Amino acid sequence: MKTIVKSLSDTKISFTIMALLVCVAMLACLLQGSAMAQGAGAGRGAAGGRGGRAANQLASSMDGKFSVTVDQFTNGSIKVTPALPENGRVDANTVLTITATPAEGYVLDSYYYRNAGGGRGMWGGMYYESMGPEFKVTVDQNKRIGASFIEKKALEGFTVKNNIVYAQPGVKKLKYDVFSPNGAKNLPCIVIIHGGGWSTNCEDVMRGLARELCRDGKYVVCSIDYRWAQRGDGDEKPNTMANIIEDVYGAIAHIQEHAAEYGADPTSLAVTGDSAGGQLSAVAINMVGQIGDGGFGVKPGVFQFKPTYMPKGKTVEQVRKEITAAIKAAAPSYGVFENLNAYSNDPAADRTALSNAVSPINFIPDVKERAVPQFLTRGTNDGLIRNENVQKYADALKAKGQTVVYLQPEGASHAFFDWKPDARTKTTFVQYGIPYAAKMEEFFNTVFYPKR
Repeated sequence: MKTIVKSLSDTKISFTIMALLVCVAMLACLLQGSAMAQGAGAGRGAAGGRGGRAANQLASSMDGKFSVTVDQFTNGSIKVTPALPENGRVDANTVLTITATPAEGYVLDSYYYRNAGGGRGMWGGMYYESMGPEFKVTVDQNKRIGASFIEKKALEGFTVKNNIVYAQPGVKKLKYDVFSPNGAKNLPCIVIIHGGGWSTNCEDVMRGLARELCRDGKYVVCSIDYRWAQRGDGDEKPNTMANIIEDVYGAIAHIQEHAAEYGADPTSLAVTGDSAGGQLSAVAINMVGQIGDGGFGVKPGVFQFKPTYMPKGKTVEQVRKEITAAIKAAAPSYGVFENLNAYSNDPAADRTALSNAVSPINFIPDVKERAVPQFLTRGTNDGLIRNENVQKYADALKAKGQTVVYLQPEGASHAFFDWKPDARTKTTFVQYGIPYAAKMEEFFNTVFYPKR
């Protein structure tokens, strides 16, 4: 760029170019700072989700209409009622009903819409999905709509129960989906925790991984959602990292309580998650001793998590003991394990102490006290999570005598365990997600189905 600037004879043009370069540099710095604030960048682009009303406020429209565009997709068709006009301009607040007709040999994966103006935060546009028989979309800004279809055989051998509500501490109902092999009875259960920088996505984004992990009939899989950080869900009171961790333990407590209904063994659990969910899954297995009702940072030196859902008639101590005994393995994928943002809004808070209290690297038990075997992954092309940080966590586990496997898929970028409607994400999942889900299952098998 220096050569170009020197070759310019017009001083005004030179200053213009230099000004543009400064703006680009400033933007890069802002993005980097934002990524650091998200806990070293655990997250990804699009999201299947519910909530986040603040990101979807009524957009301005000069004529009282918004544009609705139908995305291109394959292996099926959709019908939109009322039908879209040729110019795609639809009256504001119109409710569109979308129904799907899969091609032969295919079934509906999901309906979705995206807000055409992009999405919330640095991770870009979001998918809002539904797996129901029809999908209703309110036209409150410019939108893109569509559907995703999947081969019918990909959904054979197991049943899916969507949107099981386990708590509602704020605006958003907290849910999980259950994937149960046909005839499941007393099987170990894998709990999946989604990523998204603690501020996007829901359980839907992990359905590809859930399908793979239950396909062989050895595991029931539950994919859980949790509150978004700060006011991402539209909550009046900002949510903290402690709230999110309490949601994770609340979901696990609810799953244990209803395990028999899903064909699962409540005393045999594994946890996994990617990106932000990688941190949360490491928290879930390492930090169960912090479950309590003493509050998080309310008293000096006391940092405890009371599960968002508490089974009726049980004390916090009982729930802590049951979860501690049940979680026997974890697979945190491309996660952040220290130097985390606790999302505290207290200006007087000791932010270092709060960060340390939500960093799972600080709570690894000695293997003589409790085994916490873990399977770690990170793609070699991951631009958000650094190899040395994951390796540091792996070394910390080894130092405590714990079993750890750390694999780095060659060429994989961030979020290769995600599943979304777009072709690129699906292709990435097939290339990396499926084979490494198989390796993850092999690791879990050594814990729950040891060779004799």
